[in-house]
Amino acid sequence: DPFEALGDPQRRAILSLLSDEPRAVGQLADALPITRPAVSFHLRLLRDAGLVEEERSGTRRIYRIRPEGLDAVARYLEGVWGDAVTRFRLLAENTQSDR
Repeated sequence: DPFEALGDPQRRAILSLLSDEPRAVGQLADALPITRPAVSFHLRLLRDAGLVEEERSGTRRIYRIRPEGLDAVARYLEGVWGDAVTRFRLLAENTQSDR
């Protein structure tokens, strides 16, 4: 579930770093206050949620944002936000003023 994956601040920090450029686990661990094993754990959850993808480069794995995963989250949020705005507008238009 992408939303469960996004619920953790360390995973959001990883995504933020990956939005700048693809990175290896060690590079992410150097930029975060957590260990390499913890970074690997979070990356696995992000990958399972479809938000990041990995590519082998020699003995390293390079992680990058998976645009399709984030696009799906954005479409969902835009739909929810759009529905909320529409309901608010209808309520506002149909509410009489006390003036």
